[in-house]
Amino acid sequence: MSMPVVSIWDNTIPGAQPHHPRASAWDTVWPLTGGTAWVFYSNPGQTRVRKPVILADGFSAGKSDPDALWNGLENGEYPFISKLKEAGFDLVLLGFDERSASITDNAAVAIQCIEKAIADREGTAELTVGGFSMGGLVTRYALAKMHHDGDEHETATYLSYDTPHNGAWLPISVQAFAHFVKDNWGNLPGFGELLSSFSRMVNSPAARQLLRWHIETVTAEARQDRARTDFLAELERVGSWPPGVRRLGVANGTGTGAGNNIPAGVTAMRTTGAELTGTRLDTQDTGEQVVAILKKTADPEIRITTSGLPDIDGAPGGLFPEALNLPGRPANFGTAAMLAGLLEGEQAELTYNATTFVPSVSAVAAGEIDDPDALYSKIDPADSELDHFMCSSENQGHTVITVELGEWILDKLQTP
Repeated sequence: MSMPVVSIWDNTIPGAQPHHPRASAWDTVWPLTGGTAWVFYSNPGQTRVRKPVILADGFSAGKSDPDALWNGLENGEYPFISKLKEAGFDLVLLGFDERSASITDNAAVAIQCIEKAIADREGTAELTVGGFSMGGLVTRYALAKMHHDGDEHETATYLSYDTPHNGAWLPISVQAFAHFVKDNWGNLPGFGELLSSFSRMVNSPAARQLLRWHIETVTAEARQDRARTDFLAELERVGSWPPGVRRLGVANGTGTGAGNNIPAGVTAMRTTGAELTGTRLDTQDTGEQVVAILKKTADPEIRITTSGLPDIDGAPGGLFPEALNLPGRPANFGTAAMLAGLLEGEQAELTYNATTFVPSVSAVAAGEIDDPDALYSKIDPADSELDHFMCSSENQGHTVITVELGEWILDKLQTP
């Protein structure tokens, strides 16, 4: 079963039970201000790191769960932790007290972790530092800032795993529906917290920085949020990338230009009950488009329009993570359908559950996701800001560890 490393949903949906087993497999814990690092030594009896690989958790709500991270890394298609340890590497999993906090805030936690690894290290082996999804941006900024500020990070290799270097995508129709539900039913006794949870996630500091297009309210215009503009400026101020560090990255999407066959401008979710009569959410198309019609019984309908966006839902890339712990394993449009079903008392009509979340060109920093040609073209290695990258042979779930990507990473880490 495909199993993401970044478990977006375990803490996001109130009351949902984790899908993973509890297995405290780490050897020691480093408490950090604003986070925690869980350390897996490569050899029994080891008490200090020797060849540390620091990998940071990605975006979600609430605190990082080490069991979820361990499960996604070890119990999927490729046992990544075991393979790292067999190759002589010590894994340091970096988690955050609030995964939806701003990237710059969590970068301060990453800097603490890097400094702790250097202080704890036995020997002089240089570090590998990176992360999954947002974690790759957190550590990229942390390393660049350390260099800019004159602090030693002693890092030889940077590694990102399906990181949205050039932005992530959540359909505007889905964002609008999340806010619509919160505005109208967020105060319902017993259900309000659940019905508001998706909207809160969309409007969190990290989501505003990660999403290329964002809307804060139902009536807002789809645009780049000011928080993202400010973060990109800050990243540029510190040099964008840490100089002298080898940059590696992998994408859960294809690099051939082959998309996921989700068409543009079609209905992905439609309500079937009385409470939300006539509500529908569409996939994104180019040009001017009505992407959603939102309708509460006895109220006038609200039309959500976009203009100038690319047909991105079907683009090559890592697919929006599914909630493995919920019936039907809802993803982005699927979560909208789940919320609609709770309000309607009957299942919504769902045509497409998961669409592209991190386009391949973003994951390997090879092009802007604003450009439809770049989204659907074969990726030229010369266009990438990474030194080496690997794309999946097919479009996979975001942050799923596969054999081809796992083996490529291990090979690169063992080849200076």
